[in-house]
Amino acid sequence: MSASSSPIVGIVGCGVTGSRVLGHLVAQRVPVAVHDPARGSGASRRGVVVLDSVDDLTVCDVVVLCHPAPHVGVAQRLIAHGTTVVSISDDIDDLRAMLDLAIEAEHHNAALVVGAGMAPGLSGLLARMLADQLHTLDELHVATHGTAGPACARQHHQALGDTALGWHDHEWIEPPGGSGRDLVWFPEPIGAHDCYRAAMADPVLLHRAFPQAGRITARMSATRRDRFTARLPMLTPPHASGNLGAVRVEARGAGPQGERITVIAGVAGHTGDLAAAVCAATALRMVEVGVPAGVHALSDDALHALDVLHHATALGVRVQEFTGVARATSW
Repeated sequence: MSASSSPIVGIVGCGVTGSRVLGHLVAQRVPVAVHDPARGSGASRRGVVVLDSVDDLTVCDVVVLCHPAPHVGVAQRLIAHGTTVVSISDDIDDLRAMLDLAIEAEHHNAALVVGAGMAPGLSGLLARMLADQLHTLDELHVATHGTAGPACARQHHQALGDTALGWHDHEWIEPPGGSGRDLVWFPEPIGAHDCYRAAMADPVLLHRAFPQAGRITARMSATRRDRFTARLPMLTPPHASGNLGAVRVEARGAGPQGERITVIAGVAGHTGDLAAAVCAATALRMVEVGVPAGVHALSDDALHALDVLHHATALGVRVQEFTGVARATSW
């Protein structure tokens, strides 16, 4: 912790998600310092210190990375100063590179939390919640809908056209992006959408947290036009403020008597709001409790996922769990 009486949280990037993270932290009366490479207006708030260089954020207790990927370079610079870092990057190559910083983070007595957005992030929290309801866990299946902002939309467009990743019968598989169509029912008001495999980072982090699971998949919603143009540059500019989104996690396994059980949970809302609530909840958790030095994901045991999830629900995330009856219940 810093020498000041109040911990300081730094933010890199004040786009759609970053500005919402900033709002949550300011509402919690947490001192915030911001470095925004894009010079977005989101950082212009009373009581927020705006810095010209990311290196100036090394005085912070926790730094949240909300700028477009890659994050690994900035994360490495901050870790070298012993600064705890929280990243919302969902780029699979960027995330793998940050996972490789584990030894460096331990050497500098710093913690790096990766995948702290909607997916990965909220998906991992839901997976941990559902896995705790099963005696044994065999399968995890994640599906997402929506994007938070322009950078997120471009990332999802690219992911749909890249080689996907999945864990199938205890082996990694690489099916083509846009394959594996599955009709997924998300919480209202999103409803049913066709979802397809894509280059999503969720399987990497979920396999770390749940090595006993034999199958792990991740899909994102897409239209026929999305699939057709996935390997081309985006034909239309993404919406500047993002759109409504959802994440759904399905866990399959066995109960205490060996019976087969399937449990499902999901969240719907503005995509930027969901990612920001999870990111802010993670940062607040780091400020209040912290984690051991090294690299962590939200579904890891060290982060106490249910505590982070409770923080996120206090910031507006409404979890719905499928109970097998006509009405879903809030969690």
